[in-house]
Amino acid sequence: MAIKKSNKLSQAAALKQILRRCSSLGKKHGYDNEEGLPMDVPKGHFAVYVGENRSRYIVPISFLSHPEFQCLLRRAEEEFGFDQEMGLTIPCEEVVFRSLTSMLR
Repeated sequence: MAIKKSNKLSQAAALKQILRRCSSLGKKHGYDNEEGLPMDVPKGHFAVYVGENRSRYIVPISFLSHPEFQCLLRRAEEEFGFDQEMGLTIPCEEVVFRSLTSMLR
């Protein structure tokens, strides 16, 4: 039982680290100074940019725990890295992203 709890804690810590790496944006205008997140993003959510046109989507942090979304994050890190000027870009077509996120809700 303690092992499962330990794994959950380490997974939660890893997800928080991913989110922190995704939002290296705190120094820019229009971002909350304490948390480094855009002011128009509700608490418990984060912004990603998807597709050729880099359309902006606001997604719940709970998506970080889904293996399908984690796969997208790994692809994003491999292709673009997490230290991006304009925010986290997901290398995925918009229609695929919308389909995936609608299944995760």
